[in-house]
Amino acid sequence: MTVEPFPQWLRPPPGGFVAEDLDRLPELPPHTELIDGSLVFVSPQSKFHRLANVLLDAGLRRFVPAHLRVRGEMTVTLDRNQRPEPDVIVVFADRDGDHDQTGYQADDVVLAVEIVSPESRTRDRERKPQLYAKAGIAHFWRVENIDGRPVVYVYELDPASSVYALTGIHHDRLKLTVPFEIDIDLTEIDRL
Repeated sequence: MTVEPFPQWLRPPPGGFVAEDLDRLPELPPHTELIDGSLVFVSPQSKFHRLANVLLDAGLRRFVPAHLRVRGEMTVTLDRNQRPEPDVIVVFADRDGDHDQTGYQADDVVLAVEIVSPESRTRDRERKPQLYAKAGIAHFWRVENIDGRPVVYVYELDPASSVYALTGIHHDRLKLTVPFEIDIDLTEIDRL
């Protein structure tokens, strides 16, 4: 058995990788994120993760107002050393850019959604919400797999403290008035 040499492009530069590196590094695997200056490679998606993603993406598209757009699998530059890839985002339509765009800026984003996976549990529950809040993203949803059903934890940014406050936990139905009117039947995941 031969061991492949460690690719030089994977060696972090002094001070860590920066947001622009995700567009420049050769052979970078799809969906690579930058968290705290380090590259994070994703594991294969579970069936639950994929179905929850489809359910929320389609549900948001049904209700999104004309001045907003729903996007997925796009990175968001939060600062020099932070460029995560939320599972779903809602962005301002006038900042949606062209078809060659590879990511968004934090102030383009109205809502970031993370679907928790076993390998990303700490990042999705702790680190990413901290980063999104610090960057000023007003709304954050964390989606957990509870017995094969999505449970959505809804957070809103407290502008005085720049941290998220939990505004609701939704089990069977996600019915909200902010950031816009939303009514998604979470039990639909069983029919996808």
